[in-house]
Amino acid sequence: MFTRIASGLLVAGLLALAAPAAHAQTTKKSSAAKSAAAKKAAANRATAAKAAAAKATAAKAAAAKAAAASAAVATPAPAAAPLTESMASAGIKDALNKGIIKAVQFASEPDGFNLNDEIHIPFPEDALLMKTTLSRFPGMNTLVESFETQLNRAAEAAAPKAKEIFLNALTIISISDALTLVTSSSTDAATQFLRKSTEAQLIAAFKPDISAAIDQVGAGNAYKKMTSQYNRIPLMTPVQTDLSAYTTQKAVDGLFILLANEEVKIRKNPAARTSDILKQVFGR
Repeated sequence: MFTRIASGLLVAGLLALAAPAAHAQTTKKSSAAKSAAAKKAAANRATAAKAAAAKATAAKAAAAKAAAASAAVATPAPAAAPLTESMASAGIKDALNKGIIKAVQFASEPDGFNLNDEIHIPFPEDALLMKTTLSRFPGMNTLVESFETQLNRAAEAAAPKAKEIFLNALTIISISDALTLVTSSSTDAATQFLRKSTEAQLIAAFKPDISAAIDQVGAGNAYKKMTSQYNRIPLMTPVQTDLSAYTTQKAVDGLFILLANEEVKIRKNPAARTSDILKQVFGR
């Protein structure tokens, strides 16, 4: 009996001791949970605040962009200054000046004429039968084949001297003509005007240089040998082409073609307008 009472008291004592510890542990867990919940709530509030701030910033940026766009629409760009006759004159002459320099430089290079299909000088048309006939003769084929190259070499050799002739021709363009040329719908209007006004004078001035170049490159001697051989053939119509006149005309034609190409570039390609006056006149 005594033993049962002692055991009961022992159990009661142990339970009394365990109760405060359990209570303390429960209280500790409850505090940790509350702390975690508080931290999570604070983190959520911080995230929400950041999102709100980003949204507000984006809204301000969009509003500023819209305002700028509205201002751009509401404020038209200033109109370009009217094109005057003096501006047109300066612009068209600058365009032709630059075109002439580039055209002459290109034509003067090795094979500038010879390998350019646009300006290559072919065998004289009225001597094509001579070309075909003599090509069958022993020893004449090489002479015939090299002759056409020599004609182009003559044009290439004489081309640098055309530069001053062309540039001097720019003085004939009046101020009123210049305004018409700038506003023309033709992309090579200035080149064609210059050609129509100066071609005869250019040919007359250029021919002596071509004649000298023909002899210098050997085309003159080759032509004499070919015509001498061909004109002795019975029943053949003698070839009497003026080689200097023919080559001069073809060389001038080629230079005008190159000049026209440069004018087209300036009119159509902003990158080709390398001076302020070209930008002002042709960039409108």
